[in-house]
Amino acid sequence: MTIQPQSYDWLYHTPTGRHWERICARRRAGVAVPLFSLFSGNSIGSGEIPDLRLLIDWCGKTGLSIIQLLPLNDVGFSFTPYDAKSSFALDPLYLSLYHLAGIDFAPWQKEIEELRKRFPGGQKRVDYAVKGAKLELLWKLFLSGDWSRCSDFAQYQERNIFWLEDYARFKVCKERQGETAWWEWPEELRLQGMVFPDHIIAGHQRQIEFQKWLQWQLFQQMQNIKAYAKKNDVLLLGDLPFLVSRDSADVWARQSYFKLHLAAGAPPDMYYANGQRWGMPPYDWEAMAGGQYDYLIQKLKYSENFYDLYRIDHFIGVFRIWTIPLAEPGDNAGKNGVFDPPAEDQWEQHGRKLLDVMIQNTIMLPCAEDLGTVPDCSYTVVKDHGIVGMDVQRWQRDWGKTNDFKTSEEYRQNAIATVSTHDTFDLRGWWEFEVNTVDEMGLRNKCRTHGLDSEVIIDRLIDRKHSLEGRLRWKKEIQSQEQVLAVLERDADKVNDIINMFRETVDERKKFLAHLKWRKTAAGKMSRVLAKKILAKINEAVSIFSIHLLQDWLSFTHLFDSLDPRQARINRPGTNSADNWSVVMPLSLEALLELKENEDIKEICRKSGRIHYAEDDAC
Repeated sequence: MTIQPQSYDWLYHTPTGRHWERICARRRAGVAVPLFSLFSGNSIGSGEIPDLRLLIDWCGKTGLSIIQLLPLNDVGFSFTPYDAKSSFALDPLYLSLYHLAGIDFAPWQKEIEELRKRFPGGQKRVDYAVKGAKLELLWKLFLSGDWSRCSDFAQYQERNIFWLEDYARFKVCKERQGETAWWEWPEELRLQGMVFPDHIIAGHQRQIEFQKWLQWQLFQQMQNIKAYAKKNDVLLLGDLPFLVSRDSADVWARQSYFKLHLAAGAPPDMYYANGQRWGMPPYDWEAMAGGQYDYLIQKLKYSENFYDLYRIDHFIGVFRIWTIPLAEPGDNAGKNGVFDPPAEDQWEQHGRKLLDVMIQNTIMLPCAEDLGTVPDCSYTVVKDHGIVGMDVQRWQRDWGKTNDFKTSEEYRQNAIATVSTHDTFDLRGWWEFEVNTVDEMGLRNKCRTHGLDSEVIIDRLIDRKHSLEGRLRWKKEIQSQEQVLAVLERDADKVNDIINMFRETVDERKKFLAHLKWRKTAAGKMSRVLAKKILAKINEAVSIFSIHLLQDWLSFTHLFDSLDPRQARINRPGTNSADNWSVVMPLSLEALLELKENEDIKEICRKSGRIHYAEDDAC
């Protein structure tokens, strides 16, 4: 089935109209990937910025025209991309040593090759020790040149005075203090911010310059990639975390812009029964307004050097954010928090004001990660502003009524239709571990609320043998609400929340297969044929964009058997694990270009009207 053309002209008449005019409001398909997960024959330890050329070439082969990148911001040595040390600075991990401006590589060839042998690409997991080793060599390369005569470097520093000096000084202080958090530093460093002790500047000027030089080199390499992407009609979608690490240059230098006595997080929901506590400090918007939103504006201005679109992580935070007192015990996660602003009637006005500031001060098109516990005003504001939201296939359902999966026509036009996110299982993991299941902690908490013995209830209702990854699977013989009520020994109106959990999940696989119009049998294991059908179906959505994790695009290829969904998962929110943010793709970028199923991906894009031909360009 070939999808009929859709009209998205209404987007030109929204506050983001000029942004849409830049990229053309038409159907596109894309790929989402963390750069650290990629590798090529030239990579050292992880994906590097120039590797994106090969990914852009792959997009050309497959009909994809958007690359969504997870955050590239400097994370120090914690390697959690949404807890960055700066909202501006990029991570030196991604620098290619072979593409450094102003460097003669001949004398360094042997050392670079030795580094590559120590940290080859394509290992099972990213070995982040490569960053320290790469920085040691970069320091030598930096010292080998006289950068005082480099006009490009000088101009870069002048144009980025708002943040660059603070960041460089922060990095040097952090190194001097053994990478401890800034609030543990001596008082003269902890409280100075912009007013920095002269004796420290004088003694470490070379190290401060090095940090600036690294950012200039990153800037150069990213600018080259953006130019190459533009030449090939591929848009770059950057992921800009809404919050920044408490232990960051931003917070250290501008402490008045943050509520340091609070931690941001998320309230309890169907997947995280205790909510989440991220730890980053929420913004003090009143103080930010007093500064004419300079911090917010400047970080958008810098990012537009690299991206055509930007994803606002935790978008609903522009309306209100869940805040938890720092004194709250960590085991309580996000249970005991409050929204800021507290009054619901303030949220829409608050969000509109911030979005107006953002839209008016950057040429990038905003995309909203409007997931989680979403306030009603969000959907209205997103549509009014012509902003692209996110419609995740597994959650697009008629909740609380039929619980059926929504048709392709029921998706939002102003959305990214997607199969998975970096915080969820990929397509195969969802099908094999989560379909027809409920969250274990959520069910236990509800049992406790109703005075029920959770162990007894689980024994009677749940198939423990086939319950994995914190998800509880209903026993096959449990098929009706009456059976559940008989076990609970409560009236329906008293345990309505547990009954809703049952209704939403017991027939989930059956409902999804009906949504696909799948007439074959499909057990609990994913197949290549089924995966391809699911990818084709989501691309039929009326949503203007359809972007999927690289893992999901590969789910119907000959690599299927080598893709373990537990190993392929990028992040498990609320957990501290070496498996988070370290996944490596199962093939090199060179091999990706030669993938025999590339033509199948292109056919999916063609049939869903997501391939652009110059003769059809109405922009």
